[in-house]
Amino acid sequence: MTTPSPPPLKPVSLRQQAREAVRTRIVLGRIEPGEVVSVAAVAAELGVSVTPVREAVMDLAHLGMVEVIRNRGFRVPPLSDHDLDEIFTLRTMLEAPAMAEVARTHVAAALAPFRELAAAITEAAREGDLEAFLDRDRRFHLGLLEMTGNRRLVAMVGQLRDQARMKGLQRLADQGELTGTAQEHEAIVEAVAARDADLTAELTRRHLAHSRGIWAGIAENEG
Repeated sequence: MTTPSPPPLKPVSLRQQAREAVRTRIVLGRIEPGEVVSVAAVAAELGVSVTPVREAVMDLAHLGMVEVIRNRGFRVPPLSDHDLDEIFTLRTMLEAPAMAEVARTHVAAALAPFRELAAAITEAAREGDLEAFLDRDRRFHLGLLEMTGNRRLVAMVGQLRDQARMKGLQRLADQGELTGTAQEHEAIVEAVAARDADLTAELTRRHLAHSRGIWAGIAENEG
């Protein structure tokens, strides 16, 4: 599937928009690890000046997502399978009990947006819209975790998400094998709505295990 050229960024919060644009390219594996990328080239692609992109790259460097190469640009450090295992082990340790807490303590009226997001994630998976899938998936998981009231937890999980690479997502989307995992979000929301903490934690663990496979480009039926 051919990736469409991104539209020029709007002249509002250019630094933040540039950061999200570069972040998305990194997480989706569209910037190859070790490849030196020119800040000027990214700025031209996004239709903005060099300054907000340079600032965005510095932000991402502080998060450990990129390494700045002086006078040349930046590069994405490679990730090994061991690195990914560490990331998803930590995510499971943090998110499963936190989601159980959300199931026990949430306000029922607050779940409506997450039901909509869950359906939108599945829609993006069916359409093969990877950027929409990634954005909605991020808002779904971090938004539910925000219900714990623990900002540090949300920040840590967000950073762990950013450190991973969805290098296999494109292949699974092209083969129509992404929808099953996408639909797991709907089951998680309903477990939270039922205030079933144990089921919510278990569904979260299963979902993260499947997500680990997606990062490696392995469909569920491949094991």
